[in-house]
Amino acid sequence: MRITPLFRGRGAHAARAIAVGTVAALATTACIGGGGSSDSGRVEIRWFVGMGAGTDAPTIPAQEAVVEEFNASQDEIELVLEVVDADQAPNILSTQIATGDAPDIVGPMGIRGRSSFPGAWLDLTPHIEENDYDLSDFDQALVDFYRIEEEGQIGLPFAVFPSFMYVNLDLFDEAGLPYPPQEYGAPYIDADGNEKPWDIATMTELAKRLTVDADGNDANSPDFDPGNIVQFGFGNLHADIRAQSTLFGAGSLVDAEGDAQIPEHWVEAQQWYYDGMWKDHFMPNGPYGESDMLNAGSWFESGNLAMGNTHLWYATCCMGGFEGSWDTAAVPSFNGTTTAKLHADTFSITKDTEHADEAFTVLTHLLGDAAEELTTTYGGMPARISLQDGYFDRVGAASFEGQDINWDTAIEGMSYVDNPPHEGGMPNFLEAEAVLAEYGTRFTQEEGLDIPAELEALRADLQAVFDAA
Repeated sequence: MRITPLFRGRGAHAARAIAVGTVAALATTACIGGGGSSDSGRVEIRWFVGMGAGTDAPTIPAQEAVVEEFNASQDEIELVLEVVDADQAPNILSTQIATGDAPDIVGPMGIRGRSSFPGAWLDLTPHIEENDYDLSDFDQALVDFYRIEEEGQIGLPFAVFPSFMYVNLDLFDEAGLPYPPQEYGAPYIDADGNEKPWDIATMTELAKRLTVDADGNDANSPDFDPGNIVQFGFGNLHADIRAQSTLFGAGSLVDAEGDAQIPEHWVEAQQWYYDGMWKDHFMPNGPYGESDMLNAGSWFESGNLAMGNTHLWYATCCMGGFEGSWDTAAVPSFNGTTTAKLHADTFSITKDTEHADEAFTVLTHLLGDAAEELTTTYGGMPARISLQDGYFDRVGAASFEGQDINWDTAIEGMSYVDNPPHEGGMPNFLEAEAVLAEYGTRFTQEEGLDIPAELEALRADLQAVFDAA
C-alpha cells in the first residue's frame, strides 16, 4: 500500500496526518456482518478506523498492538481492527450502515464525522449506569459535550484539541503593548496600568493598533493604506461561519424544530468579521489570507499576525516555520460569556450493533487502559485529567525548543467549550456544508456586501437543503 500523508484543514484537525491508499482494510476484515462469534467462540467486535486519525502508516502498528493486548487480556471478546482509506471511509461506512453490515465501534472520529451520520450512534447512558462507569477523570463540560439532544450520550471524552489565542510576543513588544491575559476572567491591563475587560471590544482595539501598512501606519491612522498591509492584528484560522461565529457564543444553524436559523449573536459576529476585513481592516480578507505575506493560509506561522484564534492542533502541525516568540492567551468574552470552541475525537458505538455490552467493554478499554498509547499515537491531548501531566512537556520538547509556552491557558479553556458544538449536525449535512462554503467564498472575497441580506439568503438556501433531506 502506498501511503501519502495529508493534512486536514478547515473544519477538521489539521494536526493529524491521514492516508490515501487502497479502499481495502489494512487489517483483517472478517465478520463483515456487524459482529458475531469467531472460530474461538468469542464475540467478535469490529473496530472501524478511517473517520479521523489512525489511517496513516506510522499509527497502524500501535493500533494493532492495542488489539493484540486486549485480545490476550481476556477470552470472551475478539477485537478486530478494520482500517480503511480516509477519503473513502464516509462512503464505506454509509454503505455498511445502510446494508446492515455496520461495524460495532467507529473512531477516532471528530464532531464533523459523527454529524455526518445523525441517529447512527448508540446512547451510552444505560451502559454507563449499569456498569457504574466512573466519569470523574473527565471534565464535566467535556462529558456534556457528547450529550446530544434526542440522541443521548453518543460518546465520551478521548482526545481533545482546545482552542485559545496564539499571541505573537514580538509584534506586541514592537508596538509597546502589554500582552493579553492568560487567565480566564482576568482583565487586560494596558500600558498605563488601566484595567479593561478582556472582551471582543478590547481585542478589537488591540487588533487595530497591531495592524500596520508598509509605511508603519496602524489601522487607526488617517494615513493607513488598506491596500498595502504588511501585518494584521487578528485572524480566526481555518474557520467557516460556524467556527467564526462561535467566538460570540455557541449556537446552531438548526432550530429546535429542525428549521434553518441564523442566531442573533451570530448575525452580530458575521457583521463584526466582515467589517474587520473590509472596513476596519484589522483581519485578513480572502486575497490577503491567501497571500505569501500570510503564508498562504498558515497565518500565524508567517509571523505577520499578532493574534490568532484556533486549536491546539495548529501548534503541532503548522508552526514549524515560526521564527519569533509566541505564547497563549485566553479567548475574549462577548456580552459577558466566554466560548473557547473545541475539536474533540472519540469512539462511538453504532446503534445497530448486536453486541452492545461487549462493544461497551471495548470502548472503555480504548478510553481507559489504551488511552495514553492511542492519544500519543494520534497526537491528541488526553481528555483524561490523570493523563494530561507531561503531555505539554512532550509537545514542547518536540516542537517548541526555546519557547516558554503557558499551556495552562489551553487546559483552562476546556471549561468554556461550545455546546452545541460548532461542527454539529445539520439535515442533509454535506449539501448544507456546500451552501456554507459558497457563502464563505463571497464573504471573504467580495467587498460591499449587505451582510443581513446575505445571511437571510443563506438561511433560505439552508432551509431548501434541509427540506430536501
